[in-house]
Amino acid sequence: MSYTEHAYDYVDHGGTAESSRQLGWPEHQVIKTLVMEDERGAPLIILMHGDRQVSTKNLARAIGVKSVQPCKPEVAQRHSGYLVGGTSPFGTRKAMPVYVESSVLALDRILINGGRRGFLVGLASEVLTGPLGARPVQCAL
Repeated sequence: MSYTEHAYDYVDHGGTAESSRQLGWPEHQVIKTLVMEDERGAPLIILMHGDRQVSTKNLARAIGVKSVQPCKPEVAQRHSGYLVGGTSPFGTRKAMPVYVESSVLALDRILINGGRRGFLVGLASEVLTGPLGARPVQCAL
């Protein structure tokens, strides 16, 4: 798996708009890693375009649960082992199911968090469904 490393100056609450601006990549290709939980508190990861939002209703329907909501930052950190703003879907502390917005897979190259704030990795989108095992869903707003 070939990848490229992309460091940028992390800005609190800057999100993908800030990393996209600094690195000169379209925000649509900067993928955010969101830790959510279902109604039972079971954690999961959803990978979404930086310029799109997750419809928690559509996500819940797609994965067959009653409801999905974002985890509180401290809970997300406990599940993933990463600081919020630096969450990577790779190498999480706790094994969690990973879902990816299906339109992300149409992109040749993406930037995704490399495990710390201010550090993204560029890779082929098929890595998400291959080595990572992410399941495609449609839940973008």
